[in-house]
Amino acid sequence: MTRISRRLRKWTNEVLDLPQDVLQDLPRITMVGNKELSVENHRGVRYFSENRMILSLSEGLLEVEGSGLMIRAILPQEVMIEGIIVNIKYTGMGESS
Repeated sequence: MTRISRRLRKWTNEVLDLPQDVLQDLPRITMVGNKELSVENHRGVRYFSENRMILSLSEGLLEVEGSGLMIRAILPQEVMIEGIIVNIKYTGMGESS
């Protein structure tokens, strides 16, 4: 990223007060209890079973483990998962899985 791009991004963030997930294309993960999970800014489903799901993100992977997992909705930028969620693991770029 060039110095001008970084300055523009910083200025935009300060002036417009936009959330980091919008500015940096980061995932937004929302969990309701252990029954429902919503992931915005995903890059697709890599693996899915009723006990495990792996999502591609802009910078890494998100692994969800549980039981009775099901995809309630999948949209180009958001996926909603239901079931009993017992573990969520984020692996960013440069980290071993």
